[in-house]
Amino acid sequence: MAVYIEALILYVVLFFSGAAAGTSLEEFSIPAEIIKIVLYCIPSIALIYLLLYNHYKYLFSRNWMDEFQVIKPGKKDILPGLITLPCLLITGFFISTISSLVSGGTAEQAAIQTPSSAAGWIILCISCIFAAYLEESFFRFYLLSKRQEMNLTGPSALFLSTVLFSICHIYEGPWGFMNAAIAGLFLGFMFLRYNSLHGIAIAHGLYNIIAFVILAAASVP
Repeated sequence: MAVYIEALILYVVLFFSGAAAGTSLEEFSIPAEIIKIVLYCIPSIALIYLLLYNHYKYLFSRNWMDEFQVIKPGKKDILPGLITLPCLLITGFFISTISSLVSGGTAEQAAIQTPSSAAGWIILCISCIFAAYLEESFFRFYLLSKRQEMNLTGPSALFLSTVLFSICHIYEGPWGFMNAAIAGLFLGFMFLRYNSLHGIAIAHGLYNIIAFVILAAASVP
C-alpha cells in the first residue's frame, strides 16, 4: 500500500500543483520558462531519481545499480528514439487531422504561445526536453520500474501509466486526451521493450518542439 501512496502523492505534487504549468493560454516569457526549468523540472526529476535510488538501494543492497542501467545512456537508446519520434508525429498528425475534420477546421489552442525571438526558441527547446524527461522519468521509469512492488503485471502497469499520463493532458480537450493516451501507450511499450529512458525522452521532447514549430508556422499570416 505504501508504494501506491508514494506514487499518488508524487503524481499530484508533480503534475497538479501550481508549478505544473500551463492549462490556459499565456504569452511566452523567457524568465518564466527559465524559472519553470530551474525551480520545477530539475527538482522534480531529481526527486524521482532520489526516491528510486533509496528504494532500490534498500531492496537490492550491493546490486542496486542493476536497476539503474536504464538511465545509463548508450547505443541501446538510439533505436527506440528513431522508432518513437516518427510514430509520435504520425499519431499527432492523425489525431490533429481527425480533430480538424470533426470540428470543422477549428484547432484547439496551445497552452503557451510560441516565442518571437531566437533566444525564446532556444529556451523553449530546452524546456521541452526537460519537460519530456520529467514525464518519461515518472510515467515510464518510475511507474513501470516499480510494477513488481505494486504487484502489477507488465500490461497492468502499462495501463496505469497510460491512464495517469492521459489525465495530465485532459486540459487539451478530448482529442488531446486521446493523443496522450495513444502516445502514452506507445511510449510505455517502448520503455518495456527496450529498457531505454533517453531514447524515448529525447523523441518526446523533439515531438513537442516540432509541434510548436508547426503551430508557429500555421499562425504566420
